[in-house]
Amino acid sequence: PNQKWGMTKLFALAARSAFVATTAIRRPTSPNTLATATTLGMSSSSEYPALGYAYPELVVFDLDACLWDKEMYEMTAIPKDTDVVKGDLNGRGEGVVGVMSGNQQISLHAGSLMALQEHADATKYPGMKIALASSADTPFAEQVGRATLQLLEVVPGTTIWDLLMRDWDHQDVNQIGRQPPLSSNKARSHFPILRDKTMIRYDKMLFFDDCNWGDHCGMVAAQCKEPDSGVGPATVRTPSGLGEREWWKGLEVYMEHAKKLE
Repeated sequence: PNQKWGMTKLFALAARSAFVATTAIRRPTSPNTLATATTLGMSSSSEYPALGYAYPELVVFDLDACLWDKEMYEMTAIPKDTDVVKGDLNGRGEGVVGVMSGNQQISLHAGSLMALQEHADATKYPGMKIALASSADTPFAEQVGRATLQLLEVVPGTTIWDLLMRDWDHQDVNQIGRQPPLSSNKARSHFPILRDKTMIRYDKMLFFDDCNWGDHCGMVAAQCKEPDSGVGPATVRTPSGLGEREWWKGLEVYMEHAKKLE
């Protein structure tokens, strides 16, 4: 038994060493790389090689309790540039990690910051774009959300809004709120408008939503499908917010999703 255990351990160490060596020289990966990395217990994005598998053309984020940690309808004031909280941006330097609305601080979830930083670098997911689909309850909640987007930083000097504007040549394609033509049903309003404005197919999208107030993921996946493929967006529910695990799960889900389109 001891000899068998020793051989098993040696094999596991050899496999891990081979993966780390591959990562270090950043070779293209196989479709199984992400699953392999997850099995090995790796969580930092720097431990993954450049992507060699399918990734979405458009990632759509819900805002409240998904991208960030608060519900905008509960906020009491529209944040101003004097309401910022400085701190460490995931090892990338000091920047705006929070904004105050009254006595409440609004901050990005860890996975949101990771995802946006990787997108800001513009090297890991070439050509991928991001957009927002939020059914903020009231016009005031929408104002709070839009102000927060222009203050929270992804890397020092670059806000979430800066990234959104970079992706779309300074055009606002984001769907925030539920005032007409928007509604509380993202499948009926937000996503059809996003499809029209971005010209990106539903089946090339990845959508994150907390789904705590309704199954937006389920509705969007079921109701927003491309006629030729019969496939809608890949979706991931984030009831506790978009953590690092949820971000990587999203990439895994989309990888499987893309197989339907082969």
